[in-house]
Amino acid sequence: MEQSEPLTKGASNMPQGEHIILRLTYVSRHNANNKSVEVTRILAQAHRNNQRNGITGALVISEDYFLQSIEGPRPVINELLRKLFKDERHFSLQVIECNEVEQRRWGKWSMKHLSLSDQDREYVRKFSVGTNFDPYLINSAQIIEFIEILSRIEEEKEKHKSETKHRSF
Repeated sequence: MEQSEPLTKGASNMPQGEHIILRLTYVSRHNANNKSVEVTRILAQAHRNNQRNGITGALVISEDYFLQSIEGPRPVINELLRKLFKDERHFSLQVIECNEVEQRRWGKWSMKHLSLSDQDREYVRKFSVGTNFDPYLINSAQIIEFIEILSRIEEEKEKHKSETKHRSF
């Protein structure tokens, strides 16, 4: 049985490496037994845990895949990665990138859920090899660009909703 190492505290009483921010991007396949209710529960749980642990990120969910980019303190991301590999709600997890970053890309969101809508199909086609979307066949730069495009679209939708709501008062 594997046991994770306890986080060692440095002189500042913080776990070592806490000040270093990592960005982890991965792709995985849905477990066939995953129900939409389960995905909703995963999102709610991730939102709560991520806020508490200083993690920000974006999660793209398609019919078959999870595509996620998360950022946070190095020891927290390392522990989360260990848990992700053991999580039976998905499989075939592949790390696309894991880098130290100077600035968060997803700083606004503890976990932003981006789903592929019919309106996003043009972007899906742009980043697809062949006729079906398969993130395993897309290089890391394209995956990050794809998530960023979906994020911008979502931000524009939220901005439009907010403006429309304020006009109605």
